[in-house]
Amino acid sequence: MLAIVFPGQGSQTLGMACDFAERFPESRAALEEADEAFGGPLREWIEHGPEERLRRTEVTQPAILAASIAVYRAIAPRLPGPAAFLAGHSLGEYTAQVAGGGLELAEAVRLVRRRGALMQEAVPEGEGAMAAVLGLSADEVAGICDATEGVVSPANLNAPAQTVIAGARGAVEAAASALREAGARRVVPLDVSAPFHCELMASAQEKLAPELAAAGFRDLAVPVVSNVTAEPYRAAAEARELLRRQVCAPVRWVGCVERLVREGVRVQLELGPGRALTGLASRIDRGLARARVSTVAEADAALRQVEEALA
Repeated sequence: MLAIVFPGQGSQTLGMACDFAERFPESRAALEEADEAFGGPLREWIEHGPEERLRRTEVTQPAILAASIAVYRAIAPRLPGPAAFLAGHSLGEYTAQVAGGGLELAEAVRLVRRRGALMQEAVPEGEGAMAAVLGLSADEVAGICDATEGVVSPANLNAPAQTVIAGARGAVEAAASALREAGARRVVPLDVSAPFHCELMASAQEKLAPELAAAGFRDLAVPVVSNVTAEPYRAAAEARELLRRQVCAPVRWVGCVERLVREGVRVQLELGPGRALTGLASRIDRGLARARVSTVAEADAALRQVEEALA
């Protein structure tokens, strides 16, 4: 059984999916559709930058979505069989919605552009922070965050010994110090423009809710595993509610991958820029076969890996 997963913010690179657009008409059409829906030079920024522009959250999110779908549309018809499940890390859950037939690409681009802008506006730049904690369990990290004064909490449960925390800058720095004292192997501040997936995003969640309610979601043809619950869903109404809650809720990526394995998934295929989810899968379940495609050059080998794993 195959699951396709899609990356989130932080995976962006200049030129992502442009080699697919040069070779595959369906990929080129995806980038053109996203560019038109964005209402600005999105493809130009993806291809040529400037990099500072591509790092802005309201640009980054639709850019990664567009690039991931460009790769998906080229690769999906060439797979040995359809995916049984889809999932995506944070922003990537919107990509999964498009791949699963729950949203049109153009509408998803408009939604994530708005989502990115609202997240950016929710906390003045410099007042929030995020940090990756390596070497402690998620429960240990949560306990120290709970004991720290101010707003700080687990934001991404990425691997059994890798949790990202988010919150007010002072609280994140205090928690980081306590986590080091508790035995964390490393605590790495992240270069992000806002503290995602924590209670400081409450205003963004509230403002995004009516836009999700008005969006043209459809029931999914392929189930998507939710970041919020780590459970699969298909219904359009569930998608609206889960994506609303996702703005403030932690990304339960460990739970998502574990759920896929319990459902019988034997191979995870990551489509889109970067390789973060492939690396995380190796730390969550070593028995899960992994493949990824971010460039045309990787496609043939990844397709062979998938075919062999499913044989």
